[in-house]
Amino acid sequence: MRSHLAARSARLVLAAAAVTALAATATACGPEDIEDAGSSTAPSAVASAGGDNSSSDSPSTGGSSDKKSDSGAKTGSGSGSGDGEKSGYGQSCGTNDLEFTVTSESQAGGYYLVTAKAKSGITCYLDTNTPTVSFGSGADGVASPVGQGGEDPIKLTGSAVAYTGISPKTTNTDDGKEFENVIIATTEDDPNPAELKLPEATNVDKPIVTNWATNRAEAIPVIV
Repeated sequence: MRSHLAARSARLVLAAAAVTALAATATACGPEDIEDAGSSTAPSAVASAGGDNSSSDSPSTGGSSDKKSDSGAKTGSGSGSGDGEKSGYGQSCGTNDLEFTVTSESQAGGYYLVTAKAKSGITCYLDTNTPTVSFGSGADGVASPVGQGGEDPIKLTGSAVAYTGISPKTTNTDDGKEFENVIIATTEDDPNPAELKLPEATNVDKPIVTNWATNRAEAIPVIV
């Protein structure tokens, strides 16, 4: 018990001595010195606090950065995962990636064969089976798919081509409208559809279209 009291008394004596020394220093220094000392000490303390905060935050910030990069990688792989379902195929063919030719064919009562190939330097995939085809902007000019042919996806690059067949008229009446062009797109929401000149003006009534195929024989549109 006495040793505890003695230790406490010693601490009180040291504290009192420290206060006395601080008071003597304040007295020895003028107010300006104290102010200068205070101003020089403050930035050091702030910098020290800032340093402590930044060092304590840096692991958290680093972790957040890592998470973002992981998230980015996942987003990329997620987008690739959509492509991954197609076994890592490249970009889908937009209509403006392709060059088209239209020829008039006589089979099946007459139809138009559309041949598509990738533009120079482009490799893409026709991963939508059926093109969107219409004559004019009216709903009655939209060609209905007949489900013939169909390979998903078709790789287009270099000299590789894909075919689709369009029958402009499937009725035996005199109804219909005459058109000189046909509009084709690789997907319904393609922002750049192509308007192709037909070999001749044609009467259109309830048109049909086949799926894309690499064998032109599968692109002869027939109503079953």
